[in-house]
Amino acid sequence: MNEPTRRTALQFAAAGAGAVAASALQKPERKKKVTTYVFVSGSNGAAAADSELTLRGHRTVGVTLPGHGPEEQFRLAYQAPQDLAKLATLPSPVAGVTLDDHVEATVNVVRRVSEHGPVILVGGSLGGATITKVADVVPELIDRLVYASAFCCTKLRSPNDYVGSPEGQSSLTPELLSGIVGDPTAIGAVRINWRTNDKKFLKAAKAAFMAEASEGEFLALLNTLLPDESMQVGSADARGRKDRWGRVPRVYIRHTKDRTIPLALQDRMIREADEATPGNKFTIFSVEASHAPTAKAYAQITEILHRLAK
Repeated sequence: MNEPTRRTALQFAAAGAGAVAASALQKPERKKKVTTYVFVSGSNGAAAADSELTLRGHRTVGVTLPGHGPEEQFRLAYQAPQDLAKLATLPSPVAGVTLDDHVEATVNVVRRVSEHGPVILVGGSLGGATITKVADVVPELIDRLVYASAFCCTKLRSPNDYVGSPEGQSSLTPELLSGIVGDPTAIGAVRINWRTNDKKFLKAAKAAFMAEASEGEFLALLNTLLPDESMQVGSADARGRKDRWGRVPRVYIRHTKDRTIPLALQDRMIREADEATPGNKFTIFSVEASHAPTAKAYAQITEILHRLAK
């Protein structure tokens, strides 16, 4: 290599080294904060998230509540042909599970995901009791609470108290009692045979949960439900503290065709919560949906949730 060529090569090498050094001194580009939606299911629900929200650039995660893993609840006696006599005596994985247990499991998820950006905590049905109490524990980690036709207890103590109120009297939930298997006090849970082919029960369940669905969509819903639910969660004190829960921005998504938590009961809970914290009232949306929305109705809920992200 002649001298001019050698000098040129050294200059290029020096320039390259300088660029590397300058690059090393620069601060790494900060990753964009992504909103995480944390979903808490209602009674008999397994952990589930929302793939459409993920496709839109958000993060979604469903909370596995204690005793609510499908691997814990599905037994051979529950399969066809069913052994109902045996199913009626099997101990329940949710026996003794409390609202505090649901709250602890959810708080653990919220703490983990909050490191990555804003958190929107979504509770459906009985899951509303859980998200209220989670907001009492970690209000600083939650950017928004979303009650999707869910229990929000303020004046009355528990979800069961609200169901027993005048506004809850039209609920079709009592029509499902014929599906109970076993003695709840003996197995420590309310166990419902969602896989029954009893036409009377199936008609009642469809009216209560998903009246406008096709037969296939309704049966698909039933096959996602877990048989056992704790007896203690619905009767627990689920009222939030005004200085904790009461300071977190909140949204209520009304299901206008709900026959499980009737619209009048949803409106009562909204009204009483707003009276409890007049400086932080619900932002309200309404969707023409039963308690369990069809795919078409849920697409509207996904759109609402998407627009809540910062």
